[in-house]
Amino acid sequence: MSLTKITFPLFLLLSQSLAAQESALRRHEMFLTYLKETAARISSESLVQFESTEAWAKQRPMLKRKLLYMLGLDPLPKRTPLNVKITGTLQRANYRIEKLVFQSLPGLYVTGNFYVPMRPVGLLPTILYVCGHSPHPLGAKWSYQDRAVWFASNGYACLVLDTLEFGEVAGIHHGIHDLNMWNWLSLGYTPAGTEVWNAIRALDYLETRPEVDKGRIGMTGISGGGAVTWFTAAVDERIAVAAPVCSTYTLGSQAAHWVAAGQCDCIYFHNTYLEDFPSVGALIAPRPLIILSGRKDPDFPPDGYHEVFRQVKRIYDLHAGLNASSDRVKEVDDDVGHSDIPLFLKEAREWMNRWLKKGNPSYSEGQFEKEKAEDLAVLSKLPSDAINYKIHNLLTSPAPLRTWTSQAQWERRRQELLERLKDKVFRWFPRKKDAFQTNVIRNSGGWAALYADYKEVEFSSEPGVKVSARLLVPKDRSKKFPVLIYVKRPGDSIYPLDLDELLPLLGRYTILIFNPRLTEHPVSAFEYAEIQRTASWIGRTVASMQVWDIMRAIEWMTEEEKISSPSISLYGKGDMGILTLYAGLFDERVQQVILNDPPGSHWRGAALLNVLRVSDIPEVAGAFAPRRIVCLTGFPEAFNYTRRIYKLFGQETHFAEAGSLPEALQAWNY
Repeated sequence: MSLTKITFPLFLLLSQSLAAQESALRRHEMFLTYLKETAARISSESLVQFESTEAWAKQRPMLKRKLLYMLGLDPLPKRTPLNVKITGTLQRANYRIEKLVFQSLPGLYVTGNFYVPMRPVGLLPTILYVCGHSPHPLGAKWSYQDRAVWFASNGYACLVLDTLEFGEVAGIHHGIHDLNMWNWLSLGYTPAGTEVWNAIRALDYLETRPEVDKGRIGMTGISGGGAVTWFTAAVDERIAVAAPVCSTYTLGSQAAHWVAAGQCDCIYFHNTYLEDFPSVGALIAPRPLIILSGRKDPDFPPDGYHEVFRQVKRIYDLHAGLNASSDRVKEVDDDVGHSDIPLFLKEAREWMNRWLKKGNPSYSEGQFEKEKAEDLAVLSKLPSDAINYKIHNLLTSPAPLRTWTSQAQWERRRQELLERLKDKVFRWFPRKKDAFQTNVIRNSGGWAALYADYKEVEFSSEPGVKVSARLLVPKDRSKKFPVLIYVKRPGDSIYPLDLDELLPLLGRYTILIFNPRLTEHPVSAFEYAEIQRTASWIGRTVASMQVWDIMRAIEWMTEEEKISSPSISLYGKGDMGILTLYAGLFDERVQQVILNDPPGSHWRGAALLNVLRVSDIPEVAGAFAPRRIVCLTGFPEAFNYTRRIYKLFGQETHFAEAGSLPEALQAWNY
């Protein structure tokens, strides 16, 4: 045999593989553009519906509740005893520093320093200062003591709170950013929720202090502290004045500049309700708000913070009255990076003076002697009952899996479950389904054409998103064949034509080998985290978008290809099997889902926004009853819950195990 005859098929295969990689890269880049454009659209629609104070007042309570939910704080945790302890006091010439700790929840320890003027005159205006990300084993408060000293030296009380991450009892802030803790998405957890709750409880404590004027409390902080200032002031009206520093953005700006890598998880809420950051500022109105930003700040670019000011200013102006311009909101920036420069300190302090002291006392920076971190530390040792290390698993409330004793009882729960999934997990699903815009890439399937008619295509799942599929239709067109949609994970195949698992089915089933978005082009762990976090800004996760893609694949086969079938089965491995289960749940045409090595809980796989606050995999699988679920690897123990639901229908045989895909599909019947 000649060398040419040996190498030409290999050359052709390599050429086709290279072309496929280029197409996959193009679809991947389109997907990244889709993320950015979707975020930009959400930003462009923020607050546009409010043209009067009456319209705003009507919607404000609901918007506040939405924000609380997106922070993981709806319902609010129970206000348990704070168990405040003052572990020491430092006496200085003009003020004293109380070293205090309280528990915002039982075992959730919050450390801080309370600065009080030595000779207070009447009730004092008070500042709640929330720290940014300044690492120190004895707490971030050490880095921000100059702020508190200035306020205490100028007639204010000031409570400086450590962050969860860099407090004396440290917890996790970067679970998604650093640690692949994707179940934070399923839990609807963000460390911003913990920080806001700690700040709310700090306000509860301040109200008990005899020195504090409860009607004159201001809040400020930089970076993460700035974000917590925004969120806390939005949901708690006891904050009379707010001055967030270097923490202002729109989601469109964040996505356009692709800045997720520079941000802690505490900067964001999970955008279930497709809102944008200006809505946070609108909730603060008409209380005084100053926005301080650096034009060279890589994390909070100017186009973002300028747009926030523009949109929020419009709501403030509505409060000011007809054709009025409110002086209660102000924007200050300078040609600096992510830093709290003297100008910002001065502006924030003068803003507090103006609104909390009702006057304009002369401003001076003053001098102070810096305390040692050891002297400001509150605790001598870690408390043994602390939950700071695991608050990410506890703050939100996972839905319990209840026991159902009758089919009617379960059917009521099933309807409620479907409604809540659509509202809290898949709210972003497009209302309008656009044309598929199918493009045939190749009609030749090599040796696969011996078994079935082959076609490789790409089509639009939603505007700006292309997905790919390979369709194999039995050559005998005289009868209708059952359909199998095999949904691929990233890395499921090494060789381009991966049909070995499907060979017994070729000619007996119509088969669609389907690649949802983000399953074709390889991405690093770093890039995946960027994509996943950006997706949460627009109310979705990678997995929820893939569920939509699977649903569109079903529609493409039945509507675009006009394939009529007595049954449709979906097949996926690992997490992808669970996503096929959700797609089948929402499309009654699916008669069977085949799982292969599925996770037993969203705690361990298939991150879907808020899903654990609604349900978990075993109950969702139960909602598929009485349609057939087959597992090729044995069901995890958690699926015993699912089995009990199938028993309510008398359909235990529809919840089955099989040793192979042909066995699950009973290929010998076709």
